[in-house]
Amino acid sequence: MGQDFGPTLRTGFAAIAERHLEATEPLLVGLWALRGLEAIDPYLSAARRGPALALGFSGRLAADRLAGNTPLSVADAVATLFAEAERQSPALRQAGRQAMIQAAFEEVFNHLDPYSRYLGAEEARQGRERRLGAADLGLTLGPAPRRAVAIAAVAPGSAAERAGLRPGDIVAAADGIALDAEHLDDAHRALEGPPGSSVLLSIRRGRRRVDLLLTRGAAPLLSLSARVRDGVLWLQIPIFSAATPEQLDRALTDFPEAEAPLGVVLDLRGNRGGLLQQALRVADSFLPTGTIASTEGRHPASLRRFEATGRDLAAGRRLVVLVDGRTASAAEVVAAAMADLGRGVVVGSATMGKGLIQVLVPLPDGGELALSWSRILAPRGWPLQMLGVLPALCTGGGAEETARNLATLGTADSPMAVPLARARAARAPVPASEIAALRGACPPAEGREADLAAARAVLERPEAYAGALAR
Repeated sequence: MGQDFGPTLRTGFAAIAERHLEATEPLLVGLWALRGLEAIDPYLSAARRGPALALGFSGRLAADRLAGNTPLSVADAVATLFAEAERQSPALRQAGRQAMIQAAFEEVFNHLDPYSRYLGAEEARQGRERRLGAADLGLTLGPAPRRAVAIAAVAPGSAAERAGLRPGDIVAAADGIALDAEHLDDAHRALEGPPGSSVLLSIRRGRRRVDLLLTRGAAPLLSLSARVRDGVLWLQIPIFSAATPEQLDRALTDFPEAEAPLGVVLDLRGNRGGLLQQALRVADSFLPTGTIASTEGRHPASLRRFEATGRDLAAGRRLVVLVDGRTASAAEVVAAAMADLGRGVVVGSATMGKGLIQVLVPLPDGGELALSWSRILAPRGWPLQMLGVLPALCTGGGAEETARNLATLGTADSPMAVPLARARAARAPVPASEIAALRGACPPAEGREADLAAARAVLERPEAYAGALAR
C-alpha cells in the first residue's frame, strides 16, 4: 500500500461510503479517483477489470491491483497504484502529493454532487479559523454588473467605515487576488482572517482607483437593513450572519404595525445563504407554528426536523418575500417555509436550487472533505435541491407580463398555480425533466427595481394576497 496516500484515501473512501447522500459502489469511487490523476498527467489512464483496478501509462499497462469492493480494500489498492503512478510520472512528482489527492477527490465528486469537495490543509485551516470566529472588515458584499463585486453595506464602527468605504464601491481585489461576483462566498472569505491581521483592498469608485490596507476587527457583519416607506416595512437581508436574527428582531420591534400598516417585504434577492441556524431563527421570527424545514440522508445523524417556536414577532402582518435566481441555500429555506406554511407570498423568479448540507470530515493529511450528506426538505416535503423555490407571482417576464400575472394572482387562472401545486407534490429524487418543466414556468432571473413595485402591489390587494397563500 502507498504509505503516504493510504491513510487519507482510507478515511475519505470510508466517509463517502458511510455518509454521502447517495450510496456508491466503492470500486467505482476508486476508479474515479485514479482517473483524477489524468487531469495532471494525460499520459496516465485508469480502467476497471472485474475486481481489479488497472493503471496505464503511455498506452501500456503500468500496474494493476485486486481491489475487492469494500471502501478500505479499494482505498488500499488505489494508494498502491498512486505510488506507482507517482514513480512513473514526472508531472505527478512535480505537482506533489496533495495535488494528486485533490485531483482524485475532485473527480470522485464530479460524479456525485456539485457541492462536495476536498479542502487542502491550508484551506481547511483557514476554514477552521472562520468557524472559530475570525474577524472581518465589517463589509457585506453583493454582485454588480459585469461580475464585479460591490459593497452592499458597511457596519458602523468597522474598519471599512473608518477607511471611508461606502455602499456601491467596487472591491476589485483582495491581497492582489481578483474578486468575482460569481463566487461571492469566496469573496467574503477573502476578507476574513485572524483579528489584527491586514488585507490590501483594491477599490474602484467611479473612475477613481485606490488601494487601502485595512486591519481586521471584530465589528459585527451588517446583514440586515430596515426602513419604513409608504406604509411598508422593507427588510433586506443580503447574507445570514450570526448578527442577523438579533437585527431582525430589533427591526420588527422598532417598526410596529401602526408604522407599516400595509405589511412587510422581506427582500432575499441575491442572498446566497450563510449560516443555516441563523436563517432558521429568521424564519422562526415570522411563524406562529409549524415545521420550518427538515433534512434527510442515509446516515442516521443526518435526519433532523426544525420546528417554529411560535414567536411571530411580525404579529401576523401580511408578508411578501422577494427572491430571484441568485437566492440560494439558507435563503431558500426561509422563502420555502414562508410559502409552504401560508405565512407569506413569494414574488420574483425561481431561485437557485441549492438544497444540500455538507458535513466536514477531517483527513490525516490535514485537509478535509466537505461531504454532502443530507438534502433539505421544505415543510411540505419537497426537495430544494435543483428545484428551488417557485414564486406565486412571477416578475421575470417584464412589466406587462407581471401586470397580467398580478391580475390573476390567487386564482386558478394564475400561470403559477399548477406549477406550484406540482412542485409541492414533488419528492426526491425529482426527474430532471420535471425540474426543467417546473422551473421553466418562471425561469431564474436577476432581481430588478420593478420587483419592489410588484411586492407592494401584492400587499395592497388583500383578496389576491389571501388567495395566493398556500393552504
